[in-house]
Amino acid sequence: MNRQDMGVQKGRRAQRAGQAGAALILTLLFLVLIILVAISGIQTVALEERMAGASSDRNLAFQAAEAALRVGESVAEAESEANPPNSGFPNNGNYNDASDQCPGNSVIIDNCNANGLCPVPDKDCLPRWQVAGFNKWKTVDGISLGALAGNAPQYFIEYLGGNFNCYDGDASDPKNCYRYRITARSNPATGRATVVLQSIYATD
Repeated sequence: MNRQDMGVQKGRRAQRAGQAGAALILTLLFLVLIILVAISGIQTVALEERMAGASSDRNLAFQAAEAALRVGESVAEAESEANPPNSGFPNNGNYNDASDQCPGNSVIIDNCNANGLCPVPDKDCLPRWQVAGFNKWKTVDGISLGALAGNAPQYFIEYLGGNFNCYDGDASDPKNCYRYRITARSNPATGRATVVLQSIYATD
């Protein structure tokens, strides 16, 4: 074998080695790409599962709050029909709001009772549900919506007055119907969905 043939064989071996090296690099790149796609897919699935869980959690919390709202409305109806009306409320639900200043959050909290019944709100104060430390929520027992529902829902009722229109407000309307504001919440646990619902309940 002459030197020329040996040189040709060496060149071919070098060419084959270069091709094998390039193929290995391409294979590794494809492998890395497949791993990245797989990781992205896993992350997407995990995110979708968390979103589905959060949505389910919120739906259960909403149902619990709505159930508490209905309980509060039935209590308001019973209070309007009591003799005398609103006998379960502090001072029958009445409140002297002659001052143009809020008497203080502690007063607003303390004039509600342990049954979640509150007199007319003070026009100069924050809404009770926004007052820090408001603790006169009435817990509703017996509402079970599964493990995700967490803690029992709660409500409180505010008397809004007894001189509202009963019908269409014309001259024959007695204008002595009651209005109540019911605020309900479902607060399962820290980091879980919290739902607050509110309704104005009218009696005739």
